[in-house]
Amino acid sequence: MAPRRDRQAAEQYGQSASRAAIELRGVRRTYGRGDEVVHALRGIDLALDHGTFTAVMGPSGSGKSTFLQCAAGLDRPDAGEVYLGGEEISRLSENKLTKLRRSRIGFIFQSFNLLPSLTVLQNVLLPQRLAGERQDRARAKELLAQVGLGQHAGRRPGQLSGGQQQRVAIARALITRPDVVFADEPTGALDTRTAHEVLGLLRQAVDSMGATVVMVTHDPVAASFTDRALFLADGAIAGELLHPDPQRVADRMVALTARPVGVAA
Repeated sequence: MAPRRDRQAAEQYGQSASRAAIELRGVRRTYGRGDEVVHALRGIDLALDHGTFTAVMGPSGSGKSTFLQCAAGLDRPDAGEVYLGGEEISRLSENKLTKLRRSRIGFIFQSFNLLPSLTVLQNVLLPQRLAGERQDRARAKELLAQVGLGQHAGRRPGQLSGGQQQRVAIARALITRPDVVFADEPTGALDTRTAHEVLGLLRQAVDSMGATVVMVTHDPVAASFTDRALFLADGAIAGELLHPDPQRVADRMVALTARPVGVAA
C-alpha cells in the first residue's frame, strides 16, 4: 500500500514536507565489554518521512528493540546522531529528553500500559498532563470517537476488552500530535480479528491524520499494513520491502533467520 500523505494533515501535526520525521545517522550501540561485547546496532543510516507507516522486522537479537529505544530517545547511541523533526536529540540532557518524549513522541505497547485507576478519557489525556500542557478534552473525545470508543470515555480500562484497550492506547499516543508514534508489537496480545482492526486504525492514523508510525513486529501480516518493511540482522539494515505483502515478508524473514551470522541477505 503506497503512502497517502495529506498536506493539510501534515500541517496539522506541525510537520514540514521537506524534513524527515525521524533520522538516524551512523548510529551504533554496544553492550558489555571485551569478549562479552554485543554490537546491537552497527552504524544505522535511515530517514523516515512524515506521514508514513514503517515496519521494523528481523530475527531475535537483530537489534529491533535497541533500534526503537535509540530512535525514541529511550537509550543513547554510543556513536552517531538521532534527529526528530530535524532536531538532534541524541545529545539532549535527560530532563530535555523526558520533556521531548512526553510532547513529541507517542508510544503504543503490546501490554497497553493504561493506568487502571484512571478513566479511558483520563488515560488519553495523560501525556498532555505529564507534559504540563493544557488538557484538550475535545480532541481526546474526538480521538476516542475515531477509534470507536466515543461511548466509553468514562469507563476504566478493566471494563474493556484487550482490543478496546489498545484502541485507547492509540488515541493516547496521538493526543499530542507527535512527530512519531513508536509501536512495539502492538498486536502481540490480540487475536487475529482484533489485531486487524487495530492495524487498520494505525493505517487510518497515517492516511487521514498525517501521523508517522514506526512499528516493531514479527508478524508478516501486520507488516502488510505498512508502506515499508525494514529488516535488521546482526545490528545492521539487511534490506527492505516497499508495499510489503505477507508472503514476501515471510520469505525474507525465513532467509534472514537461516543465514549465517554476518552474511548479507
